Amino acid sequence: MKTVLKISNLNTNNDVISIKDVISHNEGVIACEISISKKEVNIVYDDKTVVLDRIIASIEELGYSIN
Repeated sequence: MKTVLKISNLNTNNDVISIKDVISHNEGVIACEISISKKEVNIVYDDKTVVLDRIIASIEELGYSIN
């Protein structure tokens, strides 16, 4: 599966590092690309291994807002 998440408070390279780190800790995530200018995260994952809600929850636990 591929999905795009909009993150309103994605502003710095530190945000990118934090989000990429937490996403990669979800088993089943294949790839992740983050754009600060678009404030979005493109995620490719195996939906048989991880559900999107778990990925979203892991990002929100860091304090980021998914639109």
